[in-house]
Amino acid sequence: MVYVTGDTHGDFSRFQNSVLRRAGANDVVIVCGDFGFFWNESKQELKNRKKLSEQKYTICFVDGCHENYDMLEKYPVREWNGGQARVIAPNIIQLLRGEIYTLCGKTFFTFGGGHSQDFEYRTEQNWWEQEQPTYEEILHAANNLKQHDNSVDYIITHEPPASLKDCLRVDVMQRLEIHAFFEDLTTDCDFRQWYFGKCHLNRYVPLKYYAVFDEIYPLRDTEGKAITAQRDTGEIMEEEENA
Repeated sequence: MVYVTGDTHGDFSRFQNSVLRRAGANDVVIVCGDFGFFWNESKQELKNRKKLSEQKYTICFVDGCHENYDMLEKYPVREWNGGQARVIAPNIIQLLRGEIYTLCGKTFFTFGGGHSQDFEYRTEQNWWEQEQPTYEEILHAANNLKQHDNSVDYIITHEPPASLKDCLRVDVMQRLEIHAFFEDLTTDCDFRQWYFGKCHLNRYVPLKYYAVFDEIYPLRDTEGKAITAQRDTGEIMEEEENA
């Protein structure tokens, strides 16, 4: 099964959630940015990383606005499930910008990064310009999607499309090139569901969008069946009907 959650910011308790109790070697947990387990090499951080590496399932994440990019970029990039990925441990994978992966028989387009609202206060010691997507990365993403006929099953990002910022009333004055690109995808790309973590909300936005934060959502297809590699675990994805 594939699960999706929002920003973890280095908090291991998310992976102690009862939803993951039955997750095993064939399952994948995707974090929509601000993973935060690679920040300062503290004793607690190293301990948490070890605990992550001991989980039976695979943990994947797109980068967010609060990452130590210098640390992440030390790890090798290689082919992984159809796309280029940064392999940190056998079960810890950074999903890179503009790549498309096949997980449990479904395709996932991923694009991390964004813009820190607090970057003015962090530039002296713990802000990295790599958080902001480049034109080259957007072009790579567009070309990659074109090679897949602009059609994927799921989209995983940190930032939302521009219109979703307005809908959710977050960062309404902030407009970056990546927001415009994502807005184009809402009409130019055929997809089933889009998940993003930046807004720190658990909110379903009809008909295809999910702002995710501290909940963990098992993905389901359009027929309501769990997205699994070998089995259906019987988990039910709850949508917020009154969003």
